[in-house]
Amino acid sequence: MIKKNNRLLFSKKLRLLKSHSFNYVFKKPIKTEYCEITILSRYNHFNFPRLGIIVSKKVSKYSYKRNKIKRIIRESFRLVQHHLLSLDFILIVKKNILIIKTKNLKKKIKYLWIRHYQYI
Repeated sequence: MIKKNNRLLFSKKLRLLKSHSFNYVFKKPIKTEYCEITILSRYNHFNFPRLGIIVSKKVSKYSYKRNKIKRIIRESFRLVQHHLLSLDFILIVKKNILIIKTKNLKKKIKYLWIRHYQYI
């Protein structure tokens, strides 16, 4: 958890940026699926959670649509990061996510964070 003036931030150290970080999670993931989103996670050696997002061009050929989905996911993670364990998370988005309205998508992602911990 990173706070600055009582604000939660999403700094660079909370992101999965390198391919070896993604591969680490892909080797032995804890998997949770909910409709259009899949969360893969694995315990890390840090004292904070980290996030990686995968939105392929199959979801949308337009980058602004893919980026909108990523922004919503990042915002959701930013708000719940202080409740999460020290895990590396990868969220994989499926095609049908563009059908869902933004408000409903935020609810589904929030539900998915909660549901993910029921299976750990």
